[in-house]
Amino acid sequence: MKSSDQQYGSVYRSVYRRSAACAVVAALALGAGLMSPAYAKDRAPAISGGTTTDNTSAGNENGGGLPQVEQQGNVSFVSGGVGQDESKAMRQAQNHWPLSLSFTGPGASFLADVQVRIADSHGTAVLNATSRGPYMLVKLRPGRYALQVAYQGHEQSRVITIPAKGSAKAAFRWEIE
Repeated sequence: MKSSDQQYGSVYRSVYRRSAACAVVAALALGAGLMSPAYAKDRAPAISGGTTTDNTSAGNENGGGLPQVEQQGNVSFVSGGVGQDESKAMRQAQNHWPLSLSFTGPGASFLADVQVRIADSHGTAVLNATSRGPYMLVKLRPGRYALQVAYQGHEQSRVITIPAKGSAKAAFRWEIE
């Protein structure tokens, strides 16, 4: 016959094994999406995605598949359009932004990593950014702006007027490989 210490030790090990097994099953069920999201939400830390350093569409508050909006001074902008969903969202949103830019290469191929500099009528830079895809949408105040864009060291420039109502568009194309 077992002593009471041995008997309690055996019970303790059995309960511990069952608890550990339940924890593993619960973790696997949660990871596989088998547990209720409300259950997970109640037990999850209060963290949400979508900051200006988040370069993905996931977790942002823009909705509709747009990349995260970024800010430089008084200028808001979003760039991207990589992938069908994001590209469609960017094209659909372009009329809601004062300035819409697009960047293409040979054969109408989409380009990313285009250096974009926008200066106001006084020559002061209001935006210096690198596009993360073939589209960039920019919120600017009405007025005249000088656009300078560069792809692989090949520069292009234009002067554009942002109207008080409506939007302006500029398409840049490079014939380099």
